[in-house]
Amino acid sequence: MKIGRYEILDEIGQGAMGTVYRALDPLIEREVAIKTVDIAQLRSEGPDAEARFLREAQSAGRLSHPNIVTIYDVGETDTLAYIAMEYLSGSTLRDLMDRSLLPLDLAIDTALQMAEALAFAHEHGVVHRDIKPANVVVTGRRGRIKLTDFGIAHLLNSNQTQTGQMLGSPRYMSPEQAMGREVDGRSDIFSLGAVLYEMLTGRYAFDGDSLPTIVYRVVNEMPPTAMHMRGTLPPALIELLARMLHKNPASRPNAREVATALHAVVSARQTASPDTPSAVAEPMSRSLRVFAFGTPLGVFLLIGVGIIVIEHFVSAPPPALLQSAEPEAAPALSAPVAEASAAESAPPPPQPRQSRTASIPPIKPDAYLQRLDEKAVELRVKRTELLLRYTEQHPDVMQVDRQLEQLRIERRRHVRLLQKQQAG
Repeated sequence: MKIGRYEILDEIGQGAMGTVYRALDPLIEREVAIKTVDIAQLRSEGPDAEARFLREAQSAGRLSHPNIVTIYDVGETDTLAYIAMEYLSGSTLRDLMDRSLLPLDLAIDTALQMAEALAFAHEHGVVHRDIKPANVVVTGRRGRIKLTDFGIAHLLNSNQTQTGQMLGSPRYMSPEQAMGREVDGRSDIFSLGAVLYEMLTGRYAFDGDSLPTIVYRVVNEMPPTAMHMRGTLPPALIELLARMLHKNPASRPNAREVATALHAVVSARQTASPDTPSAVAEPMSRSLRVFAFGTPLGVFLLIGVGIIVIEHFVSAPPPALLQSAEPEAAPALSAPVAEASAAESAPPPPQPRQSRTASIPPIKPDAYLQRLDEKAVELRVKRTELLLRYTEQHPDVMQVDRQLEQLRIERRRHVRLLQKQQAG
């Protein structure tokens, strides 16, 4: 099967406006993604729908940025309109968020890349209008993300702006978008704020059991503060998130300001004193990004994303077990002989070591710590199931072991922070 000059290899899935294929460009032997839509379907949706589809390619094709999908070509056949774009083999942010709460450094880094992409697009007159986790693809290159599907993006100076129509995904759309008003780049900032809130807390910023309920909350209510959901968040990040989710577009920062603020949050965590958990977390974030995002989608579906979690369940044996494991005493000698033997041969008794944890009071677990522990249980159950079929050297088992190691490090960091907070 061919579409234009492109040789179709297989179907990737259904996009917002039609079918998406993996294809080969025979001129340069490059794999591409082909997004198609039936021309008759386009025309049935309105007189300007076909022009809007082609305008998507033209507007996105003007954007050359590391965090924006590259558009190569646009064209039409007798029955289809199509766009040839960069083929991305990674997973979507939606897939990752459905499996696990993201580590803090990973969430901040992802939002920062999204803000950089939006800043570039807005500075070139393009508004995305449909920012959501499903439109963010992780490419597998050390956590590099790409914004995709500018399917309802429009040029700011276009006279076909679709004002008065509610375009977008309800949980992530801005209040002005939900009310069908004209939008600009500040609408994308609200949507990015909703995505960031979900990455930080694991919950939708605006949710409900019906579309009217969701839209009402988007327009009239603020979500619970993220600090209540995850108490380890930097105050500067909480303040920025509140500004991004402000109901009044004029009170929101622009995309460049968001990127600058997130850079400042990252820098503050990197330069924190060695005694603080932040400084410990940053070096680990790089390996977390490699692990979380360096795996193709098929592997994610097999092994999950157990990035965030624990060290609590692999601990040293309790003292009682250590004592019971000591060798039994030799048969008793007569008292004088035993005393002499002990005096001559026994080394001086070791000085008792001061317990490093004896003076540390027990901590009160928070919701985040409980979620870490729950994830650890899931991973250990999964490891047990794998060992029923494979040895410990099997790649799947070793992958779970690496996840558990990351979990131990994350839990240890979080426990230290809770100890410091609760001691104060």
